[in-house]
Amino acid sequence: MPKKIRELKQQLRKAGFNVLPGKGSHTNWVHPLYQGKITVSGKDGADAKPYQEKEVSSAIRQVEEAQDE
Repeated sequence: MPKKIRELKQQLRKAGFNVLPGKGSHTNWVHPLYQGKITVSGKDGADAKPYQEKEVSSAIRQVEEAQDE
């Protein structure tokens, strides 16, 4: 069962990402230890697409590895 967009946003907040507003339903997420940004699109109650889940989990993993160093 796919996660909801709101769950991805909660994961990013918990990992220390900050939100930058985007156009429409898009939100951009940045973190000092992550190069670039992550764009999450969709309404909070919508199902997340597989590529969105992978992108978010990959970014969180990179930040956690950078914090361990």
